[in-house]
Amino acid sequence: MERILARRGISALPGSEGVHENTDNPGDPAWHHGARVDYALARWEAATPPRFRRAEATLPDVRAWADRALSNPASAGALLLTGHTGTGKTHEAYGALKRIAAGGPERYEVLAVNSADMYGSLRPSQTAGASEWELKRLSNVPLLFLDDFGSSKSSEWTEEVTYRLMNHRYNFCLPTIITSNLPARDTSGRDLTDFVGERVASRLAEMVTTLVPMIGEDRRRTPKAA
Repeated sequence: MERILARRGISALPGSEGVHENTDNPGDPAWHHGARVDYALARWEAATPPRFRRAEATLPDVRAWADRALSNPASAGALLLTGHTGTGKTHEAYGALKRIAAGGPERYEVLAVNSADMYGSLRPSQTAGASEWELKRLSNVPLLFLDDFGSSKSSEWTEEVTYRLMNHRYNFCLPTIITSNLPARDTSGRDLTDFVGERVASRLAEMVTTLVPMIGEDRRRTPKAA
């Protein structure tokens, strides 16, 4: 009897309060939280390329956005990381996704895709409905990371696809992370508006709650200290 009670987190000792915290007990909230963390981190690792498996969110604004996406996904909006190649945008993005996973969310589903690969998968194919199915998958996933946005060749088709994707995620309040080598708006040169068009740029402006311009040298070309 004592062993059965112990497995349920109940003490049979005289004078005890009866129920004690037991993190090995599936009925305990701490156990469930730990299980969610393990599950979410496994999903994060599966979605993350090996090069970024050690990613951590280090910038305060990025960490704050991840915390909002964890506590209240519907209020998080989009995180936009801009800057030249090699400034650490992708690293911070995967770090933000990892921080959300480590918080043990009730639901953790994520898709991470390079924008060029995304448009490639969305082009009409011989398989009927395949591109529409993929667009719905990207539009509805609870967490979407769109890397290197604005690097593909712009066209009426890419603008239409991008608008459908962004408009759906905006309407359904789904957290989105975007990285781009192009600034959000720059009157002195090419910016995201030139790639996505005014209609998509307007939707992006409404979606983005956190804009993080990243500056610095290209880390990939900076010689490492001996």
